[in-house]
Amino acid sequence: MREIIFDTETTGLEFKNDRVIEIGGIELLNHFPTGRSFHVYINPGDRRVHPDALAVHGITDDFLKDKPTFDRIVDELLEFFDGARWVAHNASFDMSFINAEFERLGRPPVPGELVIDTLALARRKHPMGPNSLDALCRRYGIDNSHRTKHGALLDSELLAEVYIEMLGGRQAAFGLMPTDQGRSRAGSGADNEVIDISYERPRPLPPRISAIEIEGHAALVARLGQKAIWAKYEAQ
Repeated sequence: MREIIFDTETTGLEFKNDRVIEIGGIELLNHFPTGRSFHVYINPGDRRVHPDALAVHGITDDFLKDKPTFDRIVDELLEFFDGARWVAHNASFDMSFINAEFERLGRPPVPGELVIDTLALARRKHPMGPNSLDALCRRYGIDNSHRTKHGALLDSELLAEVYIEMLGGRQAAFGLMPTDQGRSRAGSGADNEVIDISYERPRPLPPRISAIEIEGHAALVARLGQKAIWAKYEAQ
């Protein structure tokens, strides 16, 4: 299963008028990072960054003026996301902006069934909250000390770690893949660690039940089987 953990930064909060100015995404395959990512800054045209938004992400109008417009990056974006689920924290916010950009270009919206909202997952898993990205990083022991401002790619990287933990932790996402040597390679992590799983116990462990207990169990199963046969016969 292929998923893209992604985040956006925008000029403001109104998707009908404001614009997307940054998109970052991290690819997961079977809940394990592949190392592939997507990141782009986008020129919002004549829309200016709202001061409140600037305080959150620090992306200035001057920085964006030489960046490509959305129509120049849309094909690259869709190619990276093609066939994957879109996973975001408070996904309704990000998807409203993404789909608004698609609509301006006459492109179809992303189907809702392809979108996963990690905020909704967190609220079900931790109903007492808090469930902001920073709070979830603290809950799962994920270092976010370098997150002084919001950034689409950085937030995607943190969210990918949070998402894996919410699904059961790194062990659940391990995805061991057999190799020719009877060993196993753990996904495609940075160190690409190889784990030996070919060990065989030199001598089997002795049984923990006696021969008398085994005979007694067999006799009980036989009696229950006979009772089941008679009950079926009497019901006919």
